[in-house]
Amino acid sequence: MKQVLACFCSAVLGALLVVWLSDGETRKSVLAQERGPSFPSERATTRRPVESRLFTPEGITAEEAVNVAVYERVNKGVAHIMSKGSRPEGFFNADVPTEGNGSGSVIDRSGHILTNYHVIENAREVAVSLYDGRSYPAEFVGADPINDVAIIKIDATPDALHPLEIGDSGILRVGMKVFAIGNPFGLERTMTTGIISSLNRSLQLREHRTIKSIIQIDAAVNPGNSGGPLLDSHGRLIGMNTAIASNTGQSAGVGFAIPSNLLRRTLGQLIRHGRVIRPEIGIQQVFQTDQGLLIVRLTPGGAAERAGLRGPQVVERRLGPLAVLRQTDHSAADLIVGVDAEDVTTADDFLSYIETKRPGQQIQVRVIRDGQEIEVPVVLGGDDPEARPRRPRT
Repeated sequence: MKQVLACFCSAVLGALLVVWLSDGETRKSVLAQERGPSFPSERATTRRPVESRLFTPEGITAEEAVNVAVYERVNKGVAHIMSKGSRPEGFFNADVPTEGNGSGSVIDRSGHILTNYHVIENAREVAVSLYDGRSYPAEFVGADPINDVAIIKIDATPDALHPLEIGDSGILRVGMKVFAIGNPFGLERTMTTGIISSLNRSLQLREHRTIKSIIQIDAAVNPGNSGGPLLDSHGRLIGMNTAIASNTGQSAGVGFAIPSNLLRRTLGQLIRHGRVIRPEIGIQQVFQTDQGLLIVRLTPGGAAERAGLRGPQVVERRLGPLAVLRQTDHSAADLIVGVDAEDVTTADDFLSYIETKRPGQQIQVRVIRDGQEIEVPVVLGGDDPEARPRRPRT
C-alpha cells in the first residue's frame, strides 16, 4: 500500500511540475509579445542553450537580424540616380537619346551624393530619387575620372537626407560579410549579401591607370548598382560598388568596389575644388625596362628637371659646313628604380605612389646613373588650390 501511495504521490508531483513549467513558458511567451521583438544580447546568448541562441522571440535567426538591422539603418541613405544623355549613332553620327540608372550614397545633410563618374559622365540631365520617392534635379560638383569617383548635389531639406557613415577599409579581411544596396535594373534599394572574396585587387578603370586596393566581393551586383554603397555588418560604408567580371553583363559572383579609404582622400577635394589636386613630378614619359623606368621626356622647368633628374641627351654631329646630324642618346638618361622606400617596376607603381603625396612635399627618387644607384631629392610641384578659382559647375 505504501508503495502504491508513493507512486501516486510521485505521479501527482510530476504532473504539477509539468503544468508549472508549461505555464512558465506560456508566461514567457506572453511577456515577450508584450515587450515586442528584440535582438538577443551577448550576455543573454552565452547563457542560453544552442537552440535558444539561434532564434529571437519572433523566430528570426541572429544572422537575419543583422541583415535587417543593416538595411533599416542605411536604406534611407541610398539614392537612385537617373541620367539622360545622347550618343552618336549611324553614318551621320546623329544624336540618339540615352537613359541610364545608377546608385549613390548620401554623404552629408547639404545634399552631396557620392557615385561613380561613369554613371553621370555623358549625362545632360541627372535626377536623384530618395527613399521617400521624391525626385530632385542634381548638379555636378566634381569628379576624379581616374578613380571613377564623382560628387553631385541636390537641393533637399536636411530631414530628407540620411548620410551614411564612412568606415575604415584598412581593417577589412577576406571572409568578412558585406552588404550591397543599390538599384539593379532600376529596382530601387535592393540589398544583396556576400563576403569579401579578396583584397588589394588591381582594376584598370580608365586612362590606362589601375587602382590597386580594389575590394573583390561575391555579393550580387548588376547594372544599376554602380555607385552604390558596399557596407559592413555595422552598416558602415566600406566601399563603392563600381564593376563586375562577367561574360553576360550580369552578376557572375565577382564584383569590385572602390575602398572607402581611397574615397575619403578624394571627397573633400572634390567638394571644395571640383577636382583632385594631384602633385606633379614633371616627368612626361618613361620607357619601362626589366631594370626600371628609363626617363624619355622631362617637363621643361618641371619639378624633376629642377631637381637635376636627367633625360636623354641630344648629341649633334656636324657632317659639313651646312649639315648637322642630331641624335638622341638614351644611355645618358636616368633609370628610375624606386621612390623613398618603395621599389618601382612599372609607371603605374610610380604614379600611384606620387599621388599619395601633396604638392610641395619632398620625395627621394632612386635612379641608376652611370652604373651607380643614387638618390635625387625632388620637391613635387602641382596646382595651388587656393590660388586658382574653382571651375563653374555644369
